Amino acid sequence: MGKLRQTALILGEGPTEFFYFKSLCDVFKRLTIKPDYPKHTNIKELDAKIAEGVAMGYSHIFCIIDMDTKNIEPERSQYQKLKAKYAKPIDKPKKGIYCEVEFFETHRCTELFFLYYFRYTSRPYDEQEPLLKDLNQCVEYRKTIEFFIKTKGLHGYFERNGGSLEMAVANANQSMDEKLESGRDYTYSELGRLMKRLECI
Repeated sequence: MGKLRQTALILGEGPTEFFYFKSLCDVFKRLTIKPDYPKHTNIKELDAKIAEGVAMGYSHIFCIIDMDTKNIEPERSQYQKLKAKYAKPIDKPKKGIYCEVEFFETHRCTELFFLYYFRYTSRPYDEQEPLLKDLNQCVEYRKTIEFFIKTKGLHGYFERNGGSLEMAVANANQSMDEKLESGRDYTYSELGRLMKRLECI
């Protein structure tokens, strides 16, 4: 019997993550990456999507989390509860299910990782607008489905315009190192760690 194919389901909270990870399928060719997202961005819907992925037999489910909506109650508590629920791998040998669910956080949102394709920043962003403004100084970017489709793949679009995934990973890792050292709770991304995980699967 052939080896089971390692498959990763990537769950974002909206179309941004869906289109971005779809554009990475060329980078991680060995992997079956299926990006998906709930129709409504709430924790309950995300939980339902995770359960659906587990039942479908994915070996890894990676949840991409924007922390700008997790700083206030009740979202904060609901999110902590969700993380605790999936802290251990789901192992049901009789059903042929083994799945690891992991969460990767970015503050404020995934667009910070896009900015990291071009340059590093640890500037605090109280709202999304200044972050999008900084990103637009590096590359034209609109947070619309029309724009995502027009780029014919966000990853390739960023690289064609002078950005680099390697740099984004290095910058994201730097943000996490600084977060650890200084204890800051803003302007950081765990997506560099996710890219490494995708390489190792």
